[in-house]
Order: sequence, then C-alpha cells, then structure tokens
Amino acid sequence: MNQLTLTLMKVAFLAVLWLFVIAAVGVIRADLWGSKAAAKALRPRKAAQPAKQPKPAAPRARRAEPTKLVITQGARAGTTLDLFGTEIVMGRGNDVTLPLGDDYSSGRHARLFSQNGQWFVEDLGSTNGTFLGRDKVSRPEPVSVGAQIRIGKTVIELRK
Repeated sequence: MNQLTLTLMKVAFLAVLWLFVIAAVGVIRADLWGSKAAAKALRPRKAAQPAKQPKPAAPRARRAEPTKLVITQGARAGTTLDLFGTEIVMGRGNDVTLPLGDDYSSGRHARLFSQNGQWFVEDLGSTNGTFLGRDKVSRPEPVSVGAQIRIGKTVIELRK
C-alpha cells in the first residue's frame, strides 16, 4: 500500500471513532437530562374544544370517596383523571391507562383500583417501587383522599 492510502484509512478510522464518541455522549446526555423531543411530546396540548356533549352520569360519590386523580409533580404535572370505579394502570408502557412519561417508572408500574368504595394502590413488580407517603408499597394498600402516591419523580393524589 502506498503512503496516501494508508493516511486516508487512518483519517477515516479516526472520523468514525469520533462519530461513535459523539453519539455515545448524546445518548448519555439524553438519559440524564431527557431529550427535547420527549419533553415536547409530554407537554399537555391545548386541544380545540369539541361541541359540548353530555357527560355520562357519574355514580354518586360518598363524602370521603375521591372523585379525581391529579398528578401534582413530574413530567405530566397538572393532568387530571376522573375516577369512575375503574382500574387505572400507570407506567411508561403503551398499554397503560395513565402514561407517566417518567424515566424512573416501569412499563406497567402500579395500578389503582376501587374495592367496596375504597381505593387501593398496588405495585406491579416495578424496578424502583411505588410509595404511599413515605412507605414503600409491597401489597395493595388503601389510599385516602390527599395521600401522595410517588412513582419515580411523579407524585399523584386522589382528590374529591
């Protein structure tokens, strides 16, 4: 091989090596601080108001029974979900009822369900755990109005 071919091969190898380093730094940066695309996708959007349709009649709430779920901290802060006695599965997966957009949550992280008028939270075998107040949830635990459920950096409350 002549000297020019050898030099061109060295320069090409060095360029490919630097591209790999830059890509690795980009991936690490996105893991640590999140990507702009992910943050933009998780921002609540203002949708056009559709024609008003009557809401389905909600079952009568008891005095101490919560009627809505509110995300108070995290990527989806401000999101509200009405509770109608249905099961709510939370996490990062595509098949969950309430997607969290939290890097510290599992695909199917936890579920919130109603039983005899009382709401319970249950961890679904998540990696980082689910917390009710400061206590880690290891079995279904009753949730009272105003109690904080923490999944990663996301904090959820049940409210009247």
